[in-house]
Amino acid sequence: MNEIIFVVESAPEGGWTARALGHSIFTEADELYELKIMIKDAVKCHFDEADRPRIIRLHFVSEELLTV
Repeated sequence: MNEIIFVVESAPEGGWTARALGHSIFTEADELYELKIMIKDAVKCHFDEADRPRIIRLHFVSEELLTV
């Protein structure tokens, strides 16, 4: 595997959450820069060095509500 994708969302209670697609990896942090560190650490813990993806792709999901 060359790449892993995380879905990143702002948490309702504040901060950020990230979950990997296709893997049981979830992490959260108060600040975005902290989340990026946590994601890298989670990937290192989840995979052996030989199997570790070299690219971590972040997909940011946001929700916006409009009223008429």
